[in-house]
Amino acid sequence: MAISRIAPLPSETPTASAPDRVSADGLEQKWGEVWREAGTYSFDAKAERDDIFSIDTPPPTVSGSLHVGHVFSYTHTDVLARFRRMRGQTVFYPMGWDDNGLPTERRVQNYFGVRCDPSLPYEPDFVPPHEGGEGKSIKAADQKPISRKNFIELCQRLTAEDEQQFENLWRHLGLSVDWNLHYQTIGNRARKVAQAAFLKNLERGEAYQAAAPGLWDVTFQTAVAQAELEAREYPGHYHALAFHGKDGDVVIETTRPELLPACVALIAHPDDERYQHLFGTTVTSPGFEVEVPVLAHPAAEMDKGAGIAMCCTFGDLTDVQWWRELSLPMRSVLRKDGRLLSEVPEWITSEAGRKLYEECAAKTTFSARKAIVEHLAESGEMIGDPKPTQRMTNFFEKGDKPLEIVTSRQWYIRNGGREFTAAGKSADLRDALIARGEELKFHPDFMRVRYENWVRGLNTDWLVSRQRFFGVSLPLWYRINEAGEVDYNQVLTPTLDMLPVDPTVDVPPSFTEEQRDVPGGFTAEVDIMDTWATSSLTPQIAGGWLEDDELFAKVFPMSVRPQGQDIIRTWLFSTVVRSELEFDSLPWEHATISGWILDPDRKKMSKSKGNVVTPMGLLEKHGSDAVRYWAASARLGTDAAFDEAQMKVGRRLAIKLLNASKFALTMDADGHRVLLDPALVTVDVDRAVLARLREVIAHATEAFEAFDHTRALEETEAFFWNFTDDYLELVKERAYNREGKYSAEEADSARAALAIVVNTVVRLLAPFLPYSAEEVWSWYREGSVHLAQWPSVDELSTIEGDASLLAAAAGALTALRKIKSEAKVSPKTPILSATLEVPEQLVSQLELVRADLINSAVVTGPLEFQSAEVEAIQMAASELGEPPAKRK
Repeated sequence: MAISRIAPLPSETPTASAPDRVSADGLEQKWGEVWREAGTYSFDAKAERDDIFSIDTPPPTVSGSLHVGHVFSYTHTDVLARFRRMRGQTVFYPMGWDDNGLPTERRVQNYFGVRCDPSLPYEPDFVPPHEGGEGKSIKAADQKPISRKNFIELCQRLTAEDEQQFENLWRHLGLSVDWNLHYQTIGNRARKVAQAAFLKNLERGEAYQAAAPGLWDVTFQTAVAQAELEAREYPGHYHALAFHGKDGDVVIETTRPELLPACVALIAHPDDERYQHLFGTTVTSPGFEVEVPVLAHPAAEMDKGAGIAMCCTFGDLTDVQWWRELSLPMRSVLRKDGRLLSEVPEWITSEAGRKLYEECAAKTTFSARKAIVEHLAESGEMIGDPKPTQRMTNFFEKGDKPLEIVTSRQWYIRNGGREFTAAGKSADLRDALIARGEELKFHPDFMRVRYENWVRGLNTDWLVSRQRFFGVSLPLWYRINEAGEVDYNQVLTPTLDMLPVDPTVDVPPSFTEEQRDVPGGFTAEVDIMDTWATSSLTPQIAGGWLEDDELFAKVFPMSVRPQGQDIIRTWLFSTVVRSELEFDSLPWEHATISGWILDPDRKKMSKSKGNVVTPMGLLEKHGSDAVRYWAASARLGTDAAFDEAQMKVGRRLAIKLLNASKFALTMDADGHRVLLDPALVTVDVDRAVLARLREVIAHATEAFEAFDHTRALEETEAFFWNFTDDYLELVKERAYNREGKYSAEEADSARAALAIVVNTVVRLLAPFLPYSAEEVWSWYREGSVHLAQWPSVDELSTIEGDASLLAAAAGALTALRKIKSEAKVSPKTPILSATLEVPEQLVSQLELVRADLINSAVVTGPLEFQSAEVEAIQMAASELGEPPAKRK
């Protein structure tokens, strides 16, 4: 049962019962268990739509371990969730695991020493050859081939283990997630949502298949989408090759001589005077002796190399553009495994050309390049030696080799990259998606331009099919005609009530298993969906689309999507696309974008660079509150350095909150009453501290509402340190009132002010330091501070005080302390007399705190405030007494 919400100011006077020795150690386990058993963060499904704050929590990729960058960004989200909960909203805060796709497959291959071979039969009692560390050293060629089903079972086994470790870490960090609201992107619910959304896209014409040239990773044997590209420098050589024309040779420069047998044209800019006389003529390729035309196209670069380039099908994306726009023939020689075709292509007809190709057949691009370059050097058709160069080329973001372009049949979803017309949608999808970006509230706002630039720069639709194994199946089959040929134009689909389906196991409506892969029957689509095709539906998956209509209506569109800046073009954009196509709306109102964590060399931390820090050790070393403090000290969208020194500051703050709170709450010797009634605050300086606190409440609340958690922390922390260093020291003698120097009213005024400050600050710091705040709260209150109401200025509306008095008192106290610190004597050493020079306007203020200053600073003689033309309070004259005798 969830803890009930409680009012921040009870009518009764509570009493405090703090431990003899307070400590920040062990609070994670203590309060983690309490929160779990009490259901402190459980979502109330009965809440009204207007009262719900829903979070589209990023599902971390389950591929080994979390790193400190995850702690950084997920803390930002949790701080926001805790604030919203204390503001009275019902927080829908789920957690998902992104456990399908290539990262999981790679981890399974390395962990167990296996690889998937779909042609192999299933082994029910299969035992992998390796576990853990041993598998990491096994070369890919030595990995044991196993069936697809066996491979998927190993994926599921390993991700289940990883997910439990992730949950343990998140709980230790103190994420206020409702763990009843968790999902897996490979789970049945996610598979159903992803497949249903795809089928709806297909029905409306937004999903389509096409056999076309596309980017291909030869290592992972899969197509790659535009959003997954990463441009990197790659070493190569320029080769000057002579094509033979009627009026002489035409020299081109290329870094890909191995694609010479795929050459279909030479291309130059239409304004390039050097080649205008050649347009419309033909030349013969060196070595292979294939006749190709010389053509003009504005995409040719006159100032690059020789200014004329060979177009091959396909060397790069420009080749694809030329091939389409100039209606050139298809002469592909590259296979999906990165090797050249085994047979001599039909367009190479000369004996010399066919002989040269035979030397390259079935070789890798590297070996084929070597054979061709040696031949052309010997024939004199390569001019000079190859010249070293560094060229920018496309890589799959998770790959190690440059991408190739091969022709294959793939599935796409419209995303504005190309114009189209379909039922209910027009060709202005790109404009609609740009408009959605303008409508979405980005925090910080400057991140919006990254979204807009990506949408405007799209040049292709979203390729969603992958030639992998562990993922959500494309829910499709194809008819096989009577001749035994697969007819990809006759697509068979399941009904929605059949979902989720595995086409390799399940059968389409009106068919039987006996008709699988036989003439007149059907065959399964074996490709899976891109992992983003599932992750783009996280609001629908978490929100219960197709399963719980009432819940989905309450939480969708969601309130906020928190995420990293590097996946705006993938996760954020793709989610907007799916929501636009299905619901004609944004998926959320706000998007909060975290910055990156930088290592000591100011480089982004990432697993691929090997410079990450795993977080559990940090949490155990410094405490979760301390690590959260470091994370929350960084603003959204701002990169932050990994800094353990900042964590030490956070730990000091957490410990100070515990110690100062115990001190302030147990001043009353008669039962440790916690006086929370502002009417008891009658002394001017006590009213001043509450007036300043009222300003802090207003500023912190305003900052949180503006998604600026860092400013809220800064405001609160600065006030808290001033409170402990100055105000608490100033009034503690009056609050104790051991010798009866003050009236009961004056003592209660200090005690009430101290208690009200603690009662407020512990709530202001609760989103940042949840464990320490909960510990303090438990000393004098029932229930959880995280279900208490966020502080309001209305709580202190009856207080009329001058906040500047607090600063004046602090300045005077600092000057009096300085006398002793410079003399290097004990703080208990009496001051026999002192004269302070103060700005004229502060003299009357300091008279209001004279008694507290005298008792706090141990002034036994006259204390004078002398008006002077000074900017700050300073000592004019003083006399010290004898230091107190040391105890024996």
